[in-house]
Amino acid sequence: MRTLDLSQPLALPDVWDVAHGRAQPLLGPVARQRMERARAVVDAFLREHEVPRYGINTGFGALAEVVIPIEQVEQLQTNLVRSHACGVGAHLPRDVVRAMMLLRAQVLARGHSGVRPLVVDALCSLLARGVTPVVPAQGSVGASGDLAPLAHLALVLIGEGEAEFEGVVRSGAEALEHAGLQPLRLAAKEGLSLINGTQAMTAIGALALERAWRLVRCADVTGALSVEALLGSVRAFDPRIQALRAHPGQAATAANLRALCQASPLIDSHAGPDCKKVQDPYSLRCMPQVHGATRDALSHFDRVLCVEIDAVTDNPLIFPADSGEAGAGDILSGGNFHGQPVALGCDFARIALASLLSMAERRVEQLVNPHLSSGLPPFLSRASGLNSGFMIAQVTAAALVSECKALCFPNSVDSIPSSANREDHVSMGPIAARRLVDVVEMGERVVGIELLCAAQGIDLRAPLQPGVGTGAVWRALRQVVTPLDEDRVLHKDLDIAADLVRTGALLAAAEAALGERLQ
Repeated sequence: MRTLDLSQPLALPDVWDVAHGRAQPLLGPVARQRMERARAVVDAFLREHEVPRYGINTGFGALAEVVIPIEQVEQLQTNLVRSHACGVGAHLPRDVVRAMMLLRAQVLARGHSGVRPLVVDALCSLLARGVTPVVPAQGSVGASGDLAPLAHLALVLIGEGEAEFEGVVRSGAEALEHAGLQPLRLAAKEGLSLINGTQAMTAIGALALERAWRLVRCADVTGALSVEALLGSVRAFDPRIQALRAHPGQAATAANLRALCQASPLIDSHAGPDCKKVQDPYSLRCMPQVHGATRDALSHFDRVLCVEIDAVTDNPLIFPADSGEAGAGDILSGGNFHGQPVALGCDFARIALASLLSMAERRVEQLVNPHLSSGLPPFLSRASGLNSGFMIAQVTAAALVSECKALCFPNSVDSIPSSANREDHVSMGPIAARRLVDVVEMGERVVGIELLCAAQGIDLRAPLQPGVGTGAVWRALRQVVTPLDEDRVLHKDLDIAADLVRTGALLAAAEAALGERLQ
């Protein structure tokens, strides 16, 4: 397992690796020194000043004008964490919570939050020992940060709430004890610094993006398989066409399709002058343009997350003096906790994926419809009538795509003021992020259905064979799913195909055959 020094910037693969247990963060000496300098500013303020500073010696939200006596500032932080743990609904997955802990540790390690280094050490210890706080998914509007989800995470640090350890959900105190860890006693500002930020929506979005990139590349694979099964043309993927409209995603998709279909007897069988086809349907011919636009939208979201995972989203922020004088500096209130950039990115990614999935479902229709499939039997069954073949698989794909479209309402345009109208514009970013996960999960099933139908089409074109990349994918599927010679329950087949997409096994088969990574 590799080690991540939180003195250094994070990259998205770092987040994915910690989430999946492949890397472990630690607080290096540079970050520790940064944190100590910022903490000295907070301590100096508490010793020398009676003026109110938000979250240090005041209440929160609409209670920001209430000054808290110095002897109660530590209780204030514990009360904050307890009162804000108002999450409801299903629990966030373990990998998402691990990503949240990493991202929160990174925010604090930047040295502008004013918390003691031992707070980050405690978060890193939870990750190292496998203690995962139980965090309900609902309850954050993504404005003053993801307050409720992060409060549930922080509860475990102080020995409260619930956590999963060694496969068992226990009280936070029991989980810490079994892991050999001690609860924290929060000092001034530390409760606020643990819950103020975008780490829930960012963690959900980052892990959804990891799957979304895999899904888009898999859609290129199944789309190429459909081109062959439908006796389509690869001429629309010619690089000269793509060069005249220089969107990078379009060029990448076209390159993938060309590579996957290379040396294809199925393509060659009708590529000559006797072919009566003039142009393929858009769902085949325009894959570079549509899949490519989705890629470009995901690239934008990728850039947003690359900024966000290394951003300081706390409030107020601590700026130690450049002079290096111990305890000197500024304490500034701002709005870095507002989740609008992540909310917009999640919405954009969701809309883009829905368009790609709509096109995949249309290719399934091309395959099962005898009026469109260039000679394939109705619903891809040799004995149609007696057998329904893939008739209802297409219906399932249509249902999933319709649901994805309904989830494309942009949550980032909604706002319900909170905290007595102090927080009068909110991002709804966590909702946008969770809806993105929903679309990705349904998308993996839609692309899995296309895989099954396209592979059946290839079977029905025998003895003609698919290309190098597509052939490897077809053979990989046939190792786990047999051709549909007569009707059977397809539920398990659909699960297996979706799993090939979700795990990346589909991509691995194509890339091994091609000897290169698909773009």
